[in-house]
Amino acid sequence: MSEFPLYSADEFRHRALHQNGGPIDHAWRDHGDHLLNPDIVTQVEGLKLRDAAVLVPVIDDGEEAKVILTQRTASLRKHSGQIAFPGGAIDPTDISPEQAALRETEEEIGLDRSFVEPLARLPTYFAATGFRITPVLSVVRRGFELRPNPKEVDEIFEVPLSFLMTEANHQRGSRVWNGVERHFYLMPYGERNIWGITAGILRTLYERLYA
Repeated sequence: MSEFPLYSADEFRHRALHQNGGPIDHAWRDHGDHLLNPDIVTQVEGLKLRDAAVLVPVIDDGEEAKVILTQRTASLRKHSGQIAFPGGAIDPTDISPEQAALRETEEEIGLDRSFVEPLARLPTYFAATGFRITPVLSVVRRGFELRPNPKEVDEIFEVPLSFLMTEANHQRGSRVWNGVERHFYLMPYGERNIWGITAGILRTLYERLYA
């Protein structure tokens, strides 16, 4: 039994560093919506993918940690208008996915990296839109100021970690994409619909840390 409250940042840190499910190198096959779409995953694996990284920023808020999410602008070429973690493509100058995630987060929402404690990675998420995404788990201490980049982010908001890590809030949906039925998770939160890549990563987080 842990000494920390279940949905605190301290407990999140402990679980992130001691994940279930074994090494992450090939664990992506066994988690999230990859399990729901085995045929599509096989196809994506064979594509030339661009490496990307996202930050999963969990705010230290006592017993009830919060997760920072963004609403992407409608003018973006890919995933416009969707709920997303801050992050983006890994540049040649980035020495690691962690550095890329921190850099992109600063550029997108103005979160100074001095407030962020990177902890661990989740298994890779393969996106049908052509990206191989490394989710970087982190704890964020309060005191930061956020400034959304209007070219990329319409809004920044927080969701309780307890809501996102409760399986009853994980719904399933499907739609036809390129002639194939694609299954995905969705997690409606108030007027916001968290789905697609973000919900897939959150489902993997649940399976690795809280299931």
